[in-house]
Order: sequence, then C-alpha cells, then structure tokens
Amino acid sequence: MAFLSIIRRWHKREHVPIREISRRTGVSRNTIRKYLRSDVIEPKFQVPDRPSKLDPYAEKLSAWLRREGNRPRKQRRTVKQLYGDLVSLGYDGSYNRVAAFARAWKEECQRLQQTAGRGTFVPLAFAPGEAFQFDWSEDFAIIGGVRVKLQVAHTKLSHSRAFIVRAYLLQTHEMLFDAHNHAFQALGGVPRRGIYDNMRTAVDKVGRGKERSVNARFLAMTSHYLFEAEFCNRAAGWEKGQVEKNVQDARHRLWQSMPPFESLDALNDWLERRCRELWEQTAHGNEPGTIADVWASEVESLMPVGRPFDGFVEHTKRVSSTCLIHLERSRYSVPASFANRPVSLRVYPQ
Repeated sequence: MAFLSIIRRWHKREHVPIREISRRTGVSRNTIRKYLRSDVIEPKFQVPDRPSKLDPYAEKLSAWLRREGNRPRKQRRTVKQLYGDLVSLGYDGSYNRVAAFARAWKEECQRLQQTAGRGTFVPLAFAPGEAFQFDWSEDFAIIGGVRVKLQVAHTKLSHSRAFIVRAYLLQTHEMLFDAHNHAFQALGGVPRRGIYDNMRTAVDKVGRGKERSVNARFLAMTSHYLFEAEFCNRAAGWEKGQVEKNVQDARHRLWQSMPPFESLDALNDWLERRCRELWEQTAHGNEPGTIADVWASEVESLMPVGRPFDGFVEHTKRVSSTCLIHLERSRYSVPASFANRPVSLRVYPQ
C-alpha cells in the first residue's frame, strides 16, 4: 500500500515521468501505467482458493444441518456433536472450521428467508450475589426400565452462571419449594432476588405491567429465604435469557447422553454431579476462568441458607367412614379415630 502511494505521489504531484519511476522502483512501465490508469488508491489482492480438509464432507454436513433445522428444537444436535460424527467418518480437521461452516450456512439460510437483523438487544449484567433465574422444562429419562416424562427445575446464578438441574414427576407447589431448597443448598446461598416467568405455581393472576397477584405459599417461601421475587413481562423470555439458554444447553449436555437409572433419586444425584463437572469444564465468557472459579468468589456475596423451607401444600379433607381420605385419585388410610371427621392434610414432594 505504501509502495502504491509513492508511485501516485511521484507521478501526480511531482510529475516524475513513468520511465524514471520504473528506473527507481524496478517495476515495469506497463505495471505502473496499469495502477495509474485504474486510479486505485489501495491494492486489492484476490484471496486464493485454498483447499480445506472439510471440503470432502461439506455436502454431508450441509445435509445434516438441514435435517437438524427441520427437527423440533428440543431434539436438535449441536455443532459439537456433528463435529464428533464427522471425526468418526475420518475428518481430521479442527472444530473451529466446522463451526465457521455452520455459521455461514445459517447466515445464508437467514438471508434467503429474510430473517436476519430482526432487532438489537442490550445484554444484562449482574453483580455477585444479585440474582438467580428459575425455569421449568419437560424432558424424558429411562427410570426403572421405563421412559418417563419429567418436569425439570433449572436454577442459575446470574453472575457466576453456576446452575443446578433437578427432575420431578410433577410441576406442583411442593415440587417448586423442594427445587428451591436443593438449589440454594447446592449453590451455597441465596441471592438478593429471583427472576421468574409467570408460572401458575407462583402467580395467581397477571395484571397490567408488573402487577401480579402472587400465591400465598410462594410468598411464604420468599419471606423465609429473604429474597425478592421478580416476574418477567408476558412473552418476554429474554428477561431471564440465561436460564432459558440453560434449558437448551442441558438437553445437549445432559439429556441426550443420559444413562438409565433405577430411581428418580439416583437420577437427581447424577444430575447434580454432572452439573458440578460442567462448572469446572465451561469457561465463564465474561470473567476470567471457569464457571466454578467465578462461583467460588460469588459465594461470599450470597446469604447463608439456614434451615430449609417447610415446603408443604395444605388441603382440608374429610375422612370417610372406612378411615380413608382421597387425594388426586388415590386413597390413603388414616387412624380409625379420625373417621367421619375433617382433617388437615399436608402434601410433600415425596
């Protein structure tokens, strides 16, 4: 670029003849004339078409990406998993090359569908111990030889991004309270506020703006743990985008490669161990070190847990003349002294 600038300055400003410029630079007169006639102020070099190790697999990778794009979101495989499949076929190139190919393929699809650039967003930032985010998802696991549909609770610290995943059979109040008890114990403390969507187990009625009629038992839990509950606007999942992404990542990191289990307790023990392993293996992104490194410093900003919240749900029942009470299409036996009398029934996750 400096060489071209000198040629232009000599000829156009100092009026040096082309023959003299050729003698000074050792460049042919025809080449100098070509630069001057084209009026180019900076040289443009054509990037050579270099062969890539991915070229023999490009058509197959495109077909895989097209197939994954047509699958339900919960069942899509990640680029890292597709890279592993390519390696098994003999590809010996880098993962970064496969990731770049996938990005370019997706951008081209978005351009053809005119879906690129739908808006701009400001990323949220959180101080240590400031907040956690909570959400539910539905996933499947093999328990006792049977494929079981599970309700999965995700809790994630917003600063360190440490997360805990726990599975239940139902998404009810007692399961919600139990999920918080285990999450705060595993995460080492309680942040100052929790961010939720408008789930029925927490919000009885959604009003205008941020007006919410919050469930009494849910309020009791927030009062016990001394944190403020904050609810997202309707259809505004990005307000708790970290845990939304955690739901998506967990399907690839946990559920797609999950072994069978004998019981739900065994599954939850495995989930907690696997989450802690992922803390050690995953870089934080915004802070130096892994999630585990940032979490170790954030724990100091969390409030100690103390005793767990007594997370029962209470019902008023009447005992039958045969000493039974009915709850959710099941019958339970009680002492004969309670026959034909009203009783208070407390339901726990177990």
